Amino acid sequence: MPSTPPSTESSSSPCDSSAGSAPATSTLLDKIERALADRLDAQPDPPPRLLAAARHAVLGGGKRLRPILCLRAAVAVGGRIEDAVDVASAVEFVHAFSLVHDDLPALDDDDLRRGRPTVHKAFDEATAILAGDFLLAVAAQSAAASPVDAGRATRELLAATNEMIFGQLQDTLGGTDPSLPEADQLRAIHARKTGALIAVSCRLGALAGRADEPTVAALDRFGGVLGQMFQAVDDLLDETQTTEHLGKAAGKDREAGKLTYPRIHGIEGTRRLIESMRESSLAAISDLGLVADPLRDLVEDLAVRTR
Repeated sequence: MPSTPPSTESSSSPCDSSAGSAPATSTLLDKIERALADRLDAQPDPPPRLLAAARHAVLGGGKRLRPILCLRAAVAVGGRIEDAVDVASAVEFVHAFSLVHDDLPALDDDDLRRGRPTVHKAFDEATAILAGDFLLAVAAQSAAASPVDAGRATRELLAATNEMIFGQLQDTLGGTDPSLPEADQLRAIHARKTGALIAVSCRLGALAGRADEPTVAALDRFGGVLGQMFQAVDDLLDETQTTEHLGKAAGKDREAGKLTYPRIHGIEGTRRLIESMRESSLAAISDLGLVADPLRDLVEDLAVRTR
């Protein structure tokens, strides 16, 4: 593994967000949570039940991986956090929308999300569907509010959202090329389902930080590989951890007969793939300076996470 200084995730004190700084994760989380709540509360006269369901979906905890990646990418290219908050929030709203719909009975039929009832269980199916629709619209609003190339930010976010939806369909209903080996089908599904939104988080952060196009492309590659690694770890945890530990139902992908990394590569083979993806993601940002170390630390943490 690369030699890096002590992780800023635990050792940094909150600092200002001028170019080149590396704020602590707690500082980023505070900014993200405030921005998400503010954007929801600023909606003009939403029906109270719909707003309550949206808040349940968005503000009920979670890793906030995608917006943190977005903010970290902006800082890594010398940008300002303030310029990336809107696009970071937009990605998280899309992620929340996808979870609300993914949990519905017609798709994964999950009762638990982040240790709490899913939206259709806490409210009802109709409210959950409409809350997901609402969150997608709010995501577009947030991207369009970006102070740096809002038009491109919105287009890139919606293109990645389409890719995520295509991947969800393939994961749930099939549609990949059956002539391909299952390992290739799996990569194709998750490049869309999981990788697209993680990659666009990094890309939008780089754009908000006013990076040049080669640097944007490097962070896009970084995010794409990281997304595949994140999914591989998710699949591994689904096989090795309990529902109580994960805060969501374990073993459901296997029971549904879905393509997963452990199903194709086995438990140990999946662990080897995770290590290879870890190395590849770090290689993609090898040309960035020390200010990108928090991104590197995040890769290391995600490779060994247990939930």
